[in-house]
Amino acid sequence: MTAPDVTEATSQTRKRRRLHPAWFVAAVAFLALVGAAGFRAAPGVLMVPLQAEFGWSTTVLSLAVSINLVLFGLTAPFAAALMERFGIRTVTSIALCLIGLGSALTVFVNQSWQILLTWGLLIGLGTGSMALVFAATIANTWFAKRRGLVIGILTAGSAAGQLVFLPFIAALAQSPGWRGASLLIAAGALAVVPLVLRWLRNSPADVGVRPYGAEEAEAEQPATTAAPGDSPNAAVRALQVLKRASKVRTFWGLAAGFAICGATTNGLIGTHFIPSAHDHGMPETTAAGLLAVVGIFDIVGTIASGWLTDRFNPKILLAVYYQFRGIGLLVLPLLLGSTVEPSMIVFVVVYGLDWVATVPPTAAICRRVFGADGSVVFGWVFAAHQLGAAAAAVLAGFVRDATGHYTYAWIGAAAMCTVAAVISATIRKDAVHKEASPVAA
Repeated sequence: MTAPDVTEATSQTRKRRRLHPAWFVAAVAFLALVGAAGFRAAPGVLMVPLQAEFGWSTTVLSLAVSINLVLFGLTAPFAAALMERFGIRTVTSIALCLIGLGSALTVFVNQSWQILLTWGLLIGLGTGSMALVFAATIANTWFAKRRGLVIGILTAGSAAGQLVFLPFIAALAQSPGWRGASLLIAAGALAVVPLVLRWLRNSPADVGVRPYGAEEAEAEQPATTAAPGDSPNAAVRALQVLKRASKVRTFWGLAAGFAICGATTNGLIGTHFIPSAHDHGMPETTAAGLLAVVGIFDIVGTIASGWLTDRFNPKILLAVYYQFRGIGLLVLPLLLGSTVEPSMIVFVVVYGLDWVATVPPTAAICRRVFGADGSVVFGWVFAAHQLGAAAAAVLAGFVRDATGHYTYAWIGAAAMCTVAAVISATIRKDAVHKEASPVAA
């Protein structure tokens, strides 16, 4: 081998061994999702202290959470389009600032409408722009291979945020009080902004590389997110994608399943598990600790789901996930009590593994069926997720106020999970495995 050949071979080896910039972007995105996740842990912990201080009903506080969840979902598709128009870094930074502002202003509330403004409007808009569609956009833009795994890792960022914040929020809510917990959430969101501004890049072209795996994945589509400024008006783009996707039956199947997913996670367990446990005599800090364990196993389950999504039929994975969740909800009323039994630990572990394991297969189906529209379509599917969560949060609060317990809410949610499993299993197989976008055809 001649000297030039050796030099060229060495250069190629170094290129292969150098860590691709996509992984640095994914790491910063993970931290951003952790910082944005603080509020996801807050309502269940702070509802009881707010009721004690202001005398607000469960229904009023559930309404504030519901407004947040609705905006959390409805903002997502527009946020995906805004990321295409103005860049991922800009939208992410503004979103984190909104979360920090909304949480910080919460310490000044003394009227119920003010909690609707802070918890609902400001934090809802911020978290909506940092929703799971952010993870899908990062994966679709920066990765040609390992997309399912990357979405699983980034989705686990929300669980990691819950894990990091929840014990501290619960402790601060006890002493010195819920205002200190609100300031902690604000600090967590704002702390990530400098990292985003410094390290988060909008596309591989910004650093002169191709998406990770593009060299070996010739059959894959190119990055699906246009350079900032190349896309049309974000609102028009989001609505145009919705119009096209609404003509495809797979979209409605995914939206219905994800609505039930949201109802049985953020809407029900995330909002009402701690108050329900409190009704049964369990201390709030103990219930918060159990939710933190859910967060630990959520990380494991979501990453594993991403790995499985790269290898197996995503619609079958969805059906299995939903049915296992339904079984867990069905037995939950029997497990709640003043002491933590081993059976409750089993529930927490299983529910944690299943918490957002549905995200990687759902995002994969959106990408395979809708092609370049996949990220925005996933935004609309996620909007359905949050509408379901909002409805469940309000209805469960109403059930609690009307009956004095949550039992009917748990049983109804279990039945809905079975419906979601059936819907997922009957998604058309040819649509799931079709790489070209049918809406573009």
